[in-house]
Amino acid sequence: MFERGCSDAAPFLLRLIGRWRSDGEKHMLKREIIETVQVPGGAELQLTKHGRDFIIVLDRNELMSTRMQYSEEQLAVMTLDRIGTDNANVLIGGYGMGFTLRAALAQLGEKARVTVAELVPEIINWARGPMAEITQDCLDDPRVILELDDVAEVIGDAADMGTQYDAILLDVDNGPDGLVHDGNNRIYSKTGLGKARDALHPHGVLAIWSAGPDPQFVRRLSNAGFNVEEVEVRARPNNKGPRHWIWFARRKS
Repeated sequence: MFERGCSDAAPFLLRLIGRWRSDGEKHMLKREIIETVQVPGGAELQLTKHGRDFIIVLDRNELMSTRMQYSEEQLAVMTLDRIGTDNANVLIGGYGMGFTLRAALAQLGEKARVTVAELVPEIINWARGPMAEITQDCLDDPRVILELDDVAEVIGDAADMGTQYDAILLDVDNGPDGLVHDGNNRIYSKTGLGKARDALHPHGVLAIWSAGPDPQFVRRLSNAGFNVEEVEVRARPNNKGPRHWIWFARRKS
């Protein structure tokens, strides 16, 4: 009877050992550094790969990864829901891994226009190269205009020329602090926010993604002439993962 029990348990034990081995091998996978680039006037960024996942790293900080993109997608989805038009004129800064851009294109109509401002050319090279399968040709969409420039310059030019965006979506750092690029601080200054306000349609929305809450920045938005709505979004669609914040700002009447 004992020998029969062992025989019946053998397939189960083999499956269990195989599962342990598979999980162990998964955790033992080393990160592969694909490329390191210098951000103009800022720090070094690395594109790394861990198994099938891509990760962009600053020092030891994960700025973004293909494992957790829901909040970046919601930056586009929730903003477009608020402006209520399919054929919007939208500015996205920056490209990152393209989650926000692809979510916007999926929701926008054929006559929409989406300008993407990206400061670091290598980010676009990564999108067209090692991450091409994820990019899904979104940068070649006829609705997309790619500007290899600082989004602050693009916003400033729009404000000076009277261009009006229906929405400006900003995810150029981990939030209002210039972690990656010190120049990003000027985007979130009172002057920079005033430029964004001037570049918006009167009923347009300025949407800003952040890795954490920032009551001081919310007050700064208000002082720059915006009514602010704050929304907490999880990094994964199953309501799990880190908490992120999105601020939706409209001109005060």
